[in-house]
Amino acid sequence: QVQLVESGGGLVQAGGSLRVSCAASRSIFSINVMGWYRQAPGKQRELVASITSGGSTNYADSVKGRFTISRDNAKNTVYLQMNSLKPEDSAVYYCKALQGWTPYWGQGTQITVSS
Repeated sequence: QVQLVESGGGLVQAGGSLRVSCAASRSIFSINVMGWYRQAPGKQRELVASITSGGSTNYADSVKGRFTISRDNAKNTVYLQMNSLKPEDSAVYYCKALQGWTPYWGQGTQITVSS
């Protein structure tokens, strides 16, 4: 089992940058996929970005070129660097770890982008 704790959310102006972190309670070296999802009010949770244990990344079309996901296995942490933020990026951002077929979720961190 693994516990995930997100941090780094907050309020930022449109065009600004923010980095959120996801700290795991144990080593993430063997975790197959780590990812960031987001959920805005009244909308379904959607994948923002993911990264495999081998370092392969995947991004939602809406964030390509603006967001970067990375993982630091030594610190058991996954990051999401968000640049050129837009109001439509406002949501609760959740970290997810996929160990085999078992998903683990963090509690989420709110990101609000003002226009």
